[in-house]
Amino acid sequence: MEPPAHESSPTIGELGESAVLARVLPRLRSGDASLLGPGDDAAVVAAPDGRYVVTSDMMVHGPDFRLAWSTPHDLGWKAAATNLTDVAAMGARPTALVVSIAAPTDLPVAMLEGIADGLRDALAELAPGAGVVGGDLSASHALTIAVTAFGDLEGRAPVLRSGARPGDLIGHAGARGDAARGLALLFAEARDAAGEPDAARAAAVRDRHPELVGAQLSPRPPVAAGIAASLAGATAMLDVSDGLARDARRLAEASGVGVDFRSDALGADPLIALAGAEDHGLLAAFPPGAALPHPFEVIGTATGEAGRLTLDGEPVDTSGWDPYSGWDGVSG
Repeated sequence: MEPPAHESSPTIGELGESAVLARVLPRLRSGDASLLGPGDDAAVVAAPDGRYVVTSDMMVHGPDFRLAWSTPHDLGWKAAATNLTDVAAMGARPTALVVSIAAPTDLPVAMLEGIADGLRDALAELAPGAGVVGGDLSASHALTIAVTAFGDLEGRAPVLRSGARPGDLIGHAGARGDAARGLALLFAEARDAAGEPDAARAAAVRDRHPELVGAQLSPRPPVAAGIAASLAGATAMLDVSDGLARDARRLAEASGVGVDFRSDALGADPLIALAGAEDHGLLAAFPPGAALPHPFEVIGTATGEAGRLTLDGEPVDTSGWDPYSGWDGVSG
C-alpha cells in the first residue's frame, strides 16, 4: 500500500488554489485527444467521429469512500475507473477526463497529489492515450471528487441498453461480487472499538485479502472489453456498478426482455455475485451463437418475459445498491 500523506505536507488552505494546482497538474497528462489542455478557460478535445460519449460520476467522503480505508492513490484510481467503464459500456474509447475536487482547507496537499497520481496511473493502465484535460478546485467540509469522462465512438454505433432480444446470450466481463466481499471484510475487521473506520486495521485486512479489498478500493475493470463487445456485435451493454442483478434488470427493462442467469456460471456463491455492487464489470447481450470476445463469459440468456430476472428458471428479487439506502442484498 502507498504510505499515508506525510505530516509535514502543507494544507491546501495554506498554499492557496494557484500554488496547489502548480503542484498537482504536472503529475497529470492531457492525453492524445487533447488539443488544448489545462491553463485556459476551457480545454479543446478532438472528436474525429463528429460525436462524443459523455458521462459523469461523483465520489463523496462518507457514503462513497472512507479516508481511513482508501489511500489518496486509491481515490484517484477509483474516480477514473468508475467513469471509464461507463464510456466503455457504450462501445467507445475513453479520451479525456475533467476532474473537479472540493476539499476541506486543512487537507494536506500531498493527498491531492496522491489523487492525481491515482488518476494518472489508472488512465495509463485502463485507457492508454486518455488524459485529464481540466477541472476545478473548491472548498467543502467533505472531500468530493467529481469526474466527467468523454469517449470516441470511432465511427461505430453506440451500444445501448435497449437492443437485446429474446434468445440473446447474456455475457459478463470482470469480477463478480469481489468488491462486495472486500467491503464486507472492511466493515467486519477494519473498524475500531467505537465502530469507526481504522486505517491500521484496514491495511492489515488488505494485506490478508489483497484481491477482494483491492476490488473495492481500486477496481480494475475491463475497459478495453467495451470496444471488443461492440466489434463482436453486442446488441446491448451497460456498466455493472450497482449489482449484477440490479443492472441486468435495467438492461432487461430497457430492451423488453427477461434475463435467466445460470448459477453454474456465477461461481461458488451466485447470490453474492448477483447482489454485490461496485465491481464495475460489463454486462452485454450478444446474438445467439455469437463468439463472445475475451474476457466475456456467458452467464445467462435473454428471455421473452420483459423485466423478469430468474436464476436457473426461479425468480430472483434484488434491490442491489442504492446510494440512498445502501446494499440490501438479494434473495432467490
